[in-house]
Formats: sequence, C-alpha cells, structure tokens
Amino acid sequence: MSERDATKRVEKPERAAGGGGRKPLWTAASASSTPARRGTPSPKATDLMRAVVERENMWKALRRVERNKGAAGADGMVVSELRGYLKEQWPRIREELVEGRYRPQPVLRMEIPKAGGGVRRLGIPTVVDRLIQQAILQVLSPIFDSTFSASSYGFRPGRSAHDAVRAARGHVAEGRRWVVDLDLEKFFDRVNHDVLMSRVARRVDDKVLLRTIRGYLTSGVMDHGVEEATATGTPQGGPLSPLLSNILLDELDKELERRGHRFCRYADDCNVYVRSKASGERVKQSLTRFLERKLRLKVNEQKSAVDRPWSRKFLGYTMTWHQVPRLKVALESVKRMKEKVRQLFRAGRGRNVGRFIREELSPLLRGWAQYFRLSEVKGLFEELDGWLRRKLRCILWRQWKRGRTRQKRLTKAGLGPERARQSAWNGRGAWWNAGASHMNEAYPKRFFDSLGLVSLLEEVRRLPVTARTAVYGTVRTVV
Repeated sequence: MSERDATKRVEKPERAAGGGGRKPLWTAASASSTPARRGTPSPKATDLMRAVVERENMWKALRRVERNKGAAGADGMVVSELRGYLKEQWPRIREELVEGRYRPQPVLRMEIPKAGGGVRRLGIPTVVDRLIQQAILQVLSPIFDSTFSASSYGFRPGRSAHDAVRAARGHVAEGRRWVVDLDLEKFFDRVNHDVLMSRVARRVDDKVLLRTIRGYLTSGVMDHGVEEATATGTPQGGPLSPLLSNILLDELDKELERRGHRFCRYADDCNVYVRSKASGERVKQSLTRFLERKLRLKVNEQKSAVDRPWSRKFLGYTMTWHQVPRLKVALESVKRMKEKVRQLFRAGRGRNVGRFIREELSPLLRGWAQYFRLSEVKGLFEELDGWLRRKLRCILWRQWKRGRTRQKRLTKAGLGPERARQSAWNGRGAWWNAGASHMNEAYPKRFFDSLGLVSLLEEVRRLPVTARTAVYGTVRTVV
C-alpha cells in the first residue's frame, strides 16, 4: 500500500476511528512501531522530537499557522496551499525530522521601516518551516516558560505588554524614580548561536531536536534571489524566534534577580528601576559588561540611558511625575499614529468619506485605543479626536474643489446663503477652512459619528481596564 493510501486511511485526531471525519494529513508513520534504521538516534534522544511530530501537536500547529496566515516564504508557497502539500509530503518530512535529516529552507529577507528611523530586518520562513517551528514551540514552551522570571512579559502565555506597563508603574510608585533603559543593538541579528544553543541544551537533551533548532538558526537568508549564510542571529518572523530570545535573555533576568533589582523586560526591551541616578549609572555599566562578556550582546549607548521614567517611554507608554504616577501615551507613540493616519488620508483623498472611515480609519483607531486603554491622562484622546475630524473636513473641502460646489455643499449642510457664499469664496487654504467655524458648524461631531468614525476618547472610556494576575513560579523579592 502506498504512503498516499495510508494517509487516507488514518482518521483526524479529533475524531474517533471510523467516525467519518475529514481526511487526515498525518500518516501512520507517526506510530512508535516505525522500524529503526542504522544510525538512527536512540529512543531517549528522540523523545522530544517524537512529541513534536505527534499527530495532535501537528494538528494544533497547523490550525495556528492557518489562523495567523502571513506572507509566503522563499519557495513562494502560501498558507492556503499547505494542507495539499502535506497530504503528499508529510510522511517524508516526518521521517527526516525524526531521523535528524531535515534541513530548513532559507528565510526570505524583508525590511520594514522602524518608528525611530532605519529599518527592521525580518526573515520569513516558508510555511512548512513555520509549521514545524510552531510544533517545536508548543513542545518547548511548557518546558522553559515555568522557569522564566516573573518580570519577563514578552511572548509568554497569559502575559502582555499591559502587564509589563502596570508593573513598571508599580516600581516607580514604590520610590524607584530612576530608570536604566537598556537598548540592545540589533539584538535579533547579533545572537551568538553557540551561546544560545548552550542555554537550550541545559533543558533539552534530545540531540535531534537540538540539531533541528540549530538548523533554523543557520538556514541562511534569501535576499533578492541571492542566498546568504547566517553565522549569527535568530531571524525575526518565525514562531520559534521569540522563545529563543527569551531563553537567551533569561540569564539577564536571573542576574537582575540575584542582585535584587526591580525590572521589567519585554523581549529585548528591558527597564531596571532604581532609587538614584548614581545607582542607575553603576547598574548600567555592570549590566553592559555582563551582556558583552556573558551573552556576547552589545548595548546601544546612543539609545540607552539613565533617566527619569517620565522622560522615557516603555512599550509606547510613559507616566507622569506624581508620587503615584499615572500612565499616559508617549509622545513618540502619538507621532507614529499621526503618521499612519496621514498615510491613510493620502490614499483616501478621492474616496467616499463614509466608506473610507468605516473600512480604513476606524479599524486603525479602534486598535490604537485598545492598546492605549491603560492611559489615565485622557486629554490627549480628545485632542486627537478634534485633529482627526479636522483632517476629514480638509478632505471634504479638497474634494469640492470649486467655490460654487463648496457654497452649494455648505448651504445644504445648514449654513445661511450669505455665510455659505462668503465661506466658499474666502480664498483660504483647505487646512484653515477645515478648522474654521463654518466647517465645524456644517459638519459637527455628530455628522462623523453617523459615518462610523470612532471617537478615541469614548472608545478608551468604554473599554474595560482590568488587571490580570499571572503567577509563574516563586519570585524572590530582595529590597
């Protein structure tokens, strides 16, 4: 019987045998009765890899990859083609994984602009490699996550950036009113493979799985059709990269805990809270030496600083200088949001305003308000609401183009004939008119509400602000 026929006869894991479910992707080759071959690692060495390729784990990984969608990798295969490919090729891929012969394909180089200037280099794995990485992540995450620090919040189940921001505010409220803001220079590009793999091997004794993980680190990069080798770094863009970064930086967390510091770390963004500037300078210097010597990582001196928490930003937030500080949106986050909105408006100038608001603008505003709902300083949201309505009035004014059309529109909106005429022919620019009293009266807030425009102020007030509690082992607190 062929491998394809065997594939058709195995039931999907969620269904009992003979239940008439959909055709499975995983074949009977996943059974433990697979005959051993010469050179095959011992059963002890392949325990974790067999857990990775186990049917239930792979189905869970497949559903996650399909839900996340994402761009195609270097081979051009899209997520929608993955199931059909696996029906034909999974027996071969599984055998190569278990025997340690699987070789990942190079990641596709992509560059996206960073908020502070420059570009962030991403490495997009093929959808097959994303599936395998997700399956590895599901097996390794429970092994490592329980050992991570309680002050680590990035890419961990049950934890979020909001938890990190709340914790940071708590440290400042306790009297630690200086912050050591550490920025790791090109962290994901500079990770030393040997240092990282030695940390993974401390809790993983499966040589096949270790070889596969290293294969992903050294798989290379496809940049404009040219394949380049990768001697350092872990490519951003794959499911496994965040866990590997946490495994490496967990040593930094343990060192900070050993010294009794209060800190918050989200991926490579780490803030340490101290009581004086002199203490902060000492901590910064010692941590810089630790990172360079122990983990082979470099601190970006230009972006790192010892400063007041209300003069720095952390995960898009900053805080007030009060004894019990209040969270607020950082100025850089506001500038970034305005730039995104400007880009949308440039693309939407010739479109129907109502459709543009519903399909483009409101989803962006809703997501932004969702993230910054912890802000306790609400005046900014009201200012942004006014700025957005003025931008929309500016679009309307430009779309009308001619004085006669503007006069007609203003009259139809309720202005008196004489005032509509004077306003339409005033000779001023679009931005001035968008903020003038005649446009505000003709197109007030309720007009844009009727078109579906999200009010940031109302959205933030509507969203619940609940503090989740996540317990991860025992935390040793030292004052």
